[in-house]
Amino acid sequence: MKAITARQREVLEFVKRYLREHHYPPTFREISRAFGISAKGAYDHVKALERKGYVALNNYRSRTIEVLERDDDRPAEDEVVGVPLLGNVAAGKPLFAEENYDGAVPVPRQYLGGGDFFALQVRGDSMQDAGIHDQDIALIRAQHTADNGDIVVALVDDAVTLKRFYREKNRVRLQAENANYPSIYTRDVRLLGKLAHLIRSYE
Repeated sequence: MKAITARQREVLEFVKRYLREHHYPPTFREISRAFGISAKGAYDHVKALERKGYVALNNYRSRTIEVLERDDDRPAEDEVVGVPLLGNVAAGKPLFAEENYDGAVPVPRQYLGGGDFFALQVRGDSMQDAGIHDQDIALIRAQHTADNGDIVVALVDDAVTLKRFYREKNRVRLQAENANYPSIYTRDVRLLGKLAHLIRSYE
């Protein structure tokens, strides 16, 4: 098999993970959403994987992506995978953020487990008492539900914020972990994921 680029490897791993979880392959649009690229960009990556012998397509329909894997192609336990970095997340006042692909964060596969992941860079200090600081990289497991006390990434009024989640009787409380910041109370919130890991640079 011909060598593939880092982005092609990320797309291939996404397709494999999707197949394991759903038992059918993703569409090109689902691939494009996962990486913040156009559907044509997703198609081009899959076509490149086909040319290099990693996948097969049936009439170029995306639900028929077949991964061609040999025993010696199986990933090692210490394999590093690229988690899409999708911009910034506010840990102070909510900060408007679009899911713009901004590279990939290399993470050992065994740290991730099941599910889909994305990464966001923390801005602000409202979660410092939970050990989350400005410039940290937050690895987020994508999910739309959470338990009380979970640290989540939530969309409120078109802004993305990182807070501790509590569901109250008629509303949701997104609580800061810094006494200088008030909690956010809302009835209109969309959960994007739950904090799984933090990456911090000391340089």
